[in-house]
Amino acid sequence: METVYGSMRQYGLVRPTHGRVLGGVVAGLGRRFGIDPWPARLLFALILLAIPGTQILIYPVLWILMPAETVATPVTPIVPEAPIA
Repeated sequence: METVYGSMRQYGLVRPTHGRVLGGVVAGLGRRFGIDPWPARLLFALILLAIPGTQILIYPVLWILMPAETVATPVTPIVPEAPIA
């Protein structure tokens, strides 16, 4: 499964941590293709309405296969206090 996650990350298909509505699948697809999340959601819904029944399969499969975005925690340096003179 790690190779699937790695290849998805390589192509920029990750579920963002911010801006999710349900699982972040469509927001991740929109980010990958340079579309804002709401127009991407509308386009995704229109495509899935054109092909009935696919939303039951496609969204959960993408939710499982797309890795979550990893955000590095910023490290704050520890500065020693200056002695009081």
